[in-house]
Amino acid sequence: MTAPDNPTETPDTAMAWDAWGDPDAATPLSPAIGDLLAQALGVRTPAAARPTMSQVRLRPSALPDDDRVALERIVGTGLCHTDHDSRLRHAGGKSTLDLLARRNTGEQDAPDAVLEPGGETAAQDEEQISAILRYCSDHGIAVVPFGGGTSVVGGLDPIRAQFTAVVALDLRRLDRLLHLDPISGEAELQAGVTGPDAERLLAEHGFSLGHFPQSFQYATVGGFAATRSSGQNSAGYGRFDDMAVGLHMITPVGPMTAGRAPSSAAGPDLRQLFLGSEGTLGVITRVRVRVHPVPESIRHEAWSFPDFATGAAALRAVTQAGAGPTVIRLSDEAETGVNLATTDAIGQESITGGCLAITLFEGSAAHTAGRHAETADLLAAHGGTSLGPEPARAWEHGRFGAPYLRDALLDAGALAETLETATSWSNLSTLKSAVTDALIASLGSSGSPALVLCHISHVYPTGASLYFTVVAAQRGDAVAQWRAAKAAATDAILAAGGTVTHHHAVGADHRGWLTDEIGELGVRALRAVKATLDPAGILNPGKLIP
Repeated sequence: MTAPDNPTETPDTAMAWDAWGDPDAATPLSPAIGDLLAQALGVRTPAAARPTMSQVRLRPSALPDDDRVALERIVGTGLCHTDHDSRLRHAGGKSTLDLLARRNTGEQDAPDAVLEPGGETAAQDEEQISAILRYCSDHGIAVVPFGGGTSVVGGLDPIRAQFTAVVALDLRRLDRLLHLDPISGEAELQAGVTGPDAERLLAEHGFSLGHFPQSFQYATVGGFAATRSSGQNSAGYGRFDDMAVGLHMITPVGPMTAGRAPSSAAGPDLRQLFLGSEGTLGVITRVRVRVHPVPESIRHEAWSFPDFATGAAALRAVTQAGAGPTVIRLSDEAETGVNLATTDAIGQESITGGCLAITLFEGSAAHTAGRHAETADLLAAHGGTSLGPEPARAWEHGRFGAPYLRDALLDAGALAETLETATSWSNLSTLKSAVTDALIASLGSSGSPALVLCHISHVYPTGASLYFTVVAAQRGDAVAQWRAAKAAATDAILAAGGTVTHHHAVGADHRGWLTDEIGELGVRALRAVKATLDPAGILNPGKLIP
C-alpha cells in the first residue's frame, strides 16, 4: 500500500462511488498482506468483482413531478438531479456496510433527488436552504444533509420513514471563507468547505485550522461540526467542538445562531447542542472556528514501548503534565506488528517490537523545542525508547491512506472495518480487552478468526479514546456477519463503561444504543428539541434520536 501523494491538497477527482477517496489512489494488496490474510485468517477467495454504476439497480425515484419542478425552481435549473448516477453517489456514506451495499446488484435505496443549493452570496445560499426546508416540511419530503459523504455510521442513509420521498441536500457549493479576524484568531467558513480547502483558504492569510481527521481530504466543515469530529492533531488543537466557537443553522421553522462570545454564562450552551446534531435539528450552513498561524516549526519523534500498558501510562503522564504535543498516539502490539501506523509498510517487518508511539510538535521554533524536550523526558522516564523522527514522518505522510487498504481487503474477500470508543485512564485496559474479546468471539462464531488491532488516537487529562481496526474473512452474508460483530462490540463497550462513539457519531448504526448511553430522559429531551425545530420530522429521519 502507498499513501496518496500530497495528502493535504484537494484531490483532483470526486470521491469514488463504491470505495474510499480518490480512485487514482487505490492500490492492490501487497504480497506480504496477501500472505498474512491467507495464513492468519484463511482469506483465499477474492470477493466477486465490483459492479459498474449502471449494474447497480436503484428503486425508481418516488419524488412527484410537481415537487421536482418546485424544488428545481428554488435551486435553479440543472441543480435538482434525479438521474441514476447522482442518486447512487448520494446513496450512503463509506462504512463497510455502505461499500458492501454498493457491490450488491439487487435493488436498493437511494435519495429520490439530489439538490445543490447555492447562490451568488452566502445570504442567497441560506435563503435557498430555508425555502427547501419549508417546502419539504409542508409536502412531507425527508431531507438528508450531505457534506463530503464520508460517514461511517449510516449517517447518510436515505431513510424515508413515513415520508413520500427523500432528497439529499448536497452542500458542496457553500464553499467560501466568509470572514477572518486575525486579531482574535477566528474565521467563519461555510459548511461545504472541505478540509484541504479550509487549509488553502486560511493559508492565503497565514493561518491554519489544524483539523485532520482521517476523512480530511473529502469531509467538510459542516460535517466536522455535525458529527463532533476529532482530528489527529487533537492533542494540540482540540476536537472540532473545541475549535467551533459559533455556528449558524437553518431549521424548517427559522434560522438559529449560537456562540456570541468566546465564553458566556447566558444559559446552557446551545452551540454544544447543535454540534453533534447530525443533520437532525437543522442544516449547519456556516461555522466560526478558532484558527492559528501556520506553524513555523514541526518536530517529529517516534517511540517504542515494551507493551501497551507501559505506553498508555506514558501517554497519560504526558497529557496530565500538559507537555503539549500536537499529536500523540500509541499502537498496541498487534497494530505495531503489522505496521498499520506507517501506511507505506503495512504487512512488512515491524520497525520495533512492543508498541509504537508517534509524537509531533508544531508552533514556533522555541515552543516546539520546549514541548518536544519535556515530552521526550517524560516518555523516556516511563519506559520509552526513542526511534528518531523517521517513523513519525512516515506516519504523517500516510496518515490519510489507511481507508484505501479496506477497499483492497474487501476486494480480496476479507471483511475490514473500524470502530472507536473512549473511557477513563483507569478503565482503558478493561475496555480494550472487553471489545477485543467480543469481536473475536462474534467473528469466530461466524467461521473466521479475527485480527483485532487497536491504538490510542486522542488523549485527555482523565482518559483516552481507543480506535479498533478489525479484519476477518468474509463468511456467508458479510453484511450480517459484520452487523453481529459490531453489535457484540457495542454491547461490550457499554457494559465496560465506554461511550458508544468517540468521534464517528451515532448515525443509524449506533442509534439503537443511544438510550443506554444518555438514558430515557435524555432521549426525551432530544425529542423535545427536535419537535421544536423540526416539527414535521423531515430532517435526517432514522438517525441519532431513538
